[in-house]
Amino acid sequence: MNVLQTVAPTIEPVSIAEVKLHLRLDSETLAGNLAAYTSLAAGSHAIANNYTTHVGTAVEVIGKQAVVYLRPVNNGAGGTVDTKIQESDDGTTWTDVTSGAFTQVTEANDTTIQEKEYTGAKRYIRTASKVLVAACEFGTDVIVNAATTAEDSLLTDKIIAAREIIEDICRRALLTQTWKYYLDKFPTDNFIKIPFGNLQSVTSVKWKDTDGTETTLTENTDYLVETNGDQCGRIVLPYGESWPSSTLYPSKPITIEFVCGWTTAALVPYKIKAAALLAIADLYENREAQTINNSTLTYQANKTVELLLASARLWDVFE
Repeated sequence: MNVLQTVAPTIEPVSIAEVKLHLRLDSETLAGNLAAYTSLAAGSHAIANNYTTHVGTAVEVIGKQAVVYLRPVNNGAGGTVDTKIQESDDGTTWTDVTSGAFTQVTEANDTTIQEKEYTGAKRYIRTASKVLVAACEFGTDVIVNAATTAEDSLLTDKIIAAREIIEDICRRALLTQTWKYYLDKFPTDNFIKIPFGNLQSVTSVKWKDTDGTETTLTENTDYLVETNGDQCGRIVLPYGESWPSSTLYPSKPITIEFVCGWTTAALVPYKIKAAALLAIADLYENREAQTINNSTLTYQANKTVELLLASARLWDVFE
């Protein structure tokens, strides 16, 4: 199978905080671990019937535990405050967090501090608030468990290595990544199977004729896309269509670029996350080559890892 990864994953199936909890690693006191950040500065905020006027500053939380606090002080007569948590991968495009809305603040509860734990997997979070009837005094903070150890960089490398080990064992891509799949010829079947499972989309299907002239096929006209859940997706010919019949270029004449993998760490099955934590622990504890039956190995997957991943493996055959 001739493939090339062009965009690697930007998130991992488990966070460094989860790994530290699994390994029971912590080098700080509770006070030293916690870091407080202001999202929306405390003060009197004017009436605004939208969630774009009173928007907080982004706080980076990826790989860390985080709790968001809404701190009301005083509502004006009849005033109400509606606040919600938003999340983003890039700090530019924001979406509301599911179940991230706080209880509405009124005069009756305007001295009650509310908190919500952020359990998502995005890089940034912030708050957005709407104020009605009268100006209200409040602010929002984000408390981050930012524990660090001298081995954080090592642990990050082990997380990546464990994910790559699992991808090799399962023959699948775990989290969003982009690949190019090269074929030497069009199939005799009316479909082309795409490797690695969890097909999100097909970016392009291109082919070169014998002169090297490249043609890009059109989705929904020249081919259809089947994503097929966590199994291998397919490119399928529409009814009455056929693959190009021209003589093909001698080297990598057909290129299929596609995006695959689960879109968030939360969607990765727990058995795969559990296997990742065990593999990371193995890599962390055994930092040198292991000698088993006089054979030197850099990594030997334990039986529990293999059992956890047994049903997650893709068995599709590719040339």
